[in-house]
Amino acid sequence: MIRALFAGLAALLLAGPVLAEVKVQQVTSPGGFHAWLVEEHALPFTALEIRFRGGTSLDRPGKRGETRLMAALIEEGAGDLDAQAFAEAREALAAEFSFDAWDDALSVSARFLTENRDASVALLKSALTQTRFDQDALDRVRGQVISIIQQDAKSPNRIATQEFDRLAFGDHPYGSSRNGTVETVSDLTREDMFEAQDRIMARDRMVIAAVGDITASELGTLLDSLLGPLPEMGAIIPPPAEFQLQPGISVIDYASPQSVVLFGQQGIKREDPDFFAAFVLDQIVGGQGFASRLMEEVREKRGLTYGIGTYLAPMDLAETWQGSFASANEKVAEAIAVVRDEWAKVAVEGVSEAELAAAKTYLTGSYPLRFDGNGPIADILAGMQLDGLPVDYLVNRNAYVEAVTAQDVKRVAARLMDAGALRFVVVGQPQGLQATE
Repeated sequence: MIRALFAGLAALLLAGPVLAEVKVQQVTSPGGFHAWLVEEHALPFTALEIRFRGGTSLDRPGKRGETRLMAALIEEGAGDLDAQAFAEAREALAAEFSFDAWDDALSVSARFLTENRDASVALLKSALTQTRFDQDALDRVRGQVISIIQQDAKSPNRIATQEFDRLAFGDHPYGSSRNGTVETVSDLTREDMFEAQDRIMARDRMVIAAVGDITASELGTLLDSLLGPLPEMGAIIPPPAEFQLQPGISVIDYASPQSVVLFGQQGIKREDPDFFAAFVLDQIVGGQGFASRLMEEVREKRGLTYGIGTYLAPMDLAETWQGSFASANEKVAEAIAVVRDEWAKVAVEGVSEAELAAAKTYLTGSYPLRFDGNGPIADILAGMQLDGLPVDYLVNRNAYVEAVTAQDVKRVAARLMDAGALRFVVVGQPQGLQATE
């Protein structure tokens, strides 16, 4: 039912100027919780997004994977309800809950009908504050996580990602899979789950966003009831990660007719004054769509790959600029050479006015399409708060993009792009490609 309401609201919002309808209120509850709220009373349901800073970077030494496993167990029984009874209670309310942990945050997502709001919030509260972490649920979910880890060990894409992260960040939590290893996950206990929960799910590191059929007063009451019992302080967030990536080529043997290639260098912080120029630059070089420089040179002109893309990854404790593609083993060496050449060329020459205009058109035109329902809007608002963005970013974001000039892009390209610093991680059996130490 909630999915149907989701679709209905999406159609409603997209029928008019989307961003004009996203009016954000900054709400403070009586208990001191701060949240961003968009009231939308056309349909009787609400999307609630809560983020706890820290994420899997809070995993303790020797216990890699504990935060991710804990997040997967939150819904596996709470209070007097075991896993099956909890699922039945949630389904009876037509509510949706999801929990996940990433490098820098743990996410709590909830969708509930107005008529069932109080009961849904009470059930969610039990999941957050009375989690059971039953041994049978722990063993079952642990088995699922270990299966994922074992599958990742056979996936060329995951192998490339894990090797790139290891080379870039070493022993920092960013340098290993957030799922952990078979050994670390196998050793995790119920006590570890309670400890991991207390380390991250605390009041000192939350951002909150709500969108839907709820008023500011109602949201304040809801937040005090839902989040009031949480611990005041969580674990100390680790220091910034030392960027250790060295230039060169790594080759990991993998029997396949094609190779997967992940490449990158150091990126740019989200709060850097040059971020928007770098954002537009990335779109021109290898961003979304088929009009990027690398798509043109590597795919269209030479047929070396089906697709190639790049993206900026400004995390809380480090930042990278990465790209990836797959190519037949006999074409990988040429494709890497083309990427290096184009990286160097843009760093020296900048981009054309036509490329700049096309990138701006894509970035500004696609942005409103992301606001296609309560859930996506709440997710965007929570992400903005994590990034430290002001509430008026929604209406000003496209203006920031439009303000970028060709001179800005050329200056930032010269500052950031270093073909000699690129590291390529190749998983496959590439021909004529020499790995470097």
